[in-house]
Amino acid sequence: MYATLTATKHWAAKNQTAAFILKTVIGANVIAALAQLAVPTPFVAISCQSLGVLLMSFALGRKAAVAALTLYLLEGALGLPVFANGKFGVGVLMGSSGGYLFGFVAMAAILGWASDKGCLKSVWKSLAAAIVATAVMYAMGLAQLSLFVPADKVLTFGLYPFIVGDVVKALVACVLVMPAYRLFQKI
Repeated sequence: MYATLTATKHWAAKNQTAAFILKTVIGANVIAALAQLAVPTPFVAISCQSLGVLLMSFALGRKAAVAALTLYLLEGALGLPVFANGKFGVGVLMGSSGGYLFGFVAMAAILGWASDKGCLKSVWKSLAAAIVATAVMYAMGLAQLSLFVPADKVLTFGLYPFIVGDVVKALVACVLVMPAYRLFQKI
């Protein structure tokens, strides 16, 4: 197993463009798969989509994570059923949950940057990065959601039902990615 991981790391170093494209495609499709684990709600589905963004952003770094999220949005805009509950289309991006989807790109940039800067060496730093990135995603999502629901209901529909789950997802992402990061640093 160790030899296979070492060979893979060496291949990626020699074939940077191919490795970047591969990481981008895998990242986008892991997020798409996790988005299908969802519970529909009236305006914004509760899904594992943000867990996918956390995992892929920490694992891929800034450039590949942003590329993966951009590809993910492009896949959905072009009609592939990649968004939560198999939704797709430009209408989803312009709808009540679209701000969260665009917020995922900002989230990927923040988490990927933090990962590139070594935050995965510390549980607290990685958790702090996850919380900051999630807050930015919420700000973007709530801003767009406010165009579709009364002002006094925005937090009820777009924030409160998600807080506990997103804290758990941040912890899970840190626990899953940090050991892999440490292993690859030793190779």
